[in-house]
Amino acid sequence: MPVNACLILAGGFGERVAGYDVPKQFIIVGGKPIVAYSLQVFEQCPEIARICVVAAHEWRDMLGDYVFADPGKSRQHSIYNGLIALRQFCPDKVVIHDAARPLVVAGDVINVIGASDGYDGATPALAVSDTTYRSVDGRVIDEALNRDELFAGQTPECYDYEKYLSIHEQMSDDDLSSVRGSSEIAVRGNLRIALCKGNPDNFKVTTNSDLERFMAYASNENV
Repeated sequence: MPVNACLILAGGFGERVAGYDVPKQFIIVGGKPIVAYSLQVFEQCPEIARICVVAAHEWRDMLGDYVFADPGKSRQHSIYNGLIALRQFCPDKVVIHDAARPLVVAGDVINVIGASDGYDGATPALAVSDTTYRSVDGRVIDEALNRDELFAGQTPECYDYEKYLSIHEQMSDDDLSSVRGSSEIAVRGNLRIALCKGNPDNFKVTTNSDLERFMAYASNENV
């Protein structure tokens, strides 16, 4: 049986959620930190054998008994630290998820793992429905993009563990800092990454309005 490990990214401090003195993933909603919602899903998913959480030391007592890794100076550095922490378990695949996406469901995890079969990885994505433009300076339209070819990526993402780790080991510190998304580094490393159907409800808590939306959902659904 293949061994699938999970890497939960909870090391950031989102500056676009204002009014709290804790990172957004540790804000208490419904009696538990936001990160606990996704952790519960992965804990109960039989496809996941190991869980590693990237989190600063001062927040780990809120989470329980997990494998931990230290946050890095960028998101991709944090992923690299988590990959190294998981090496002792020799996973075949690694599933990477943002702690700020608390409404992930088991089906999302199962779908992305299945979609990665025959590829080097997979990522869930939503088709872009709005007209999309490219602007170099943010003021003038330089190009209208074909939205039929554009997709908004989500997590959880799934990668061949050894191949994904190897790409990180070959990159410089500056290169890791410049990466904007988990799959970007995979594509740059010539890995074949499949797209699978995303989940519109699996939104990311980025701003205060996102947080309010999740609080309302948690209150109504008692998740």
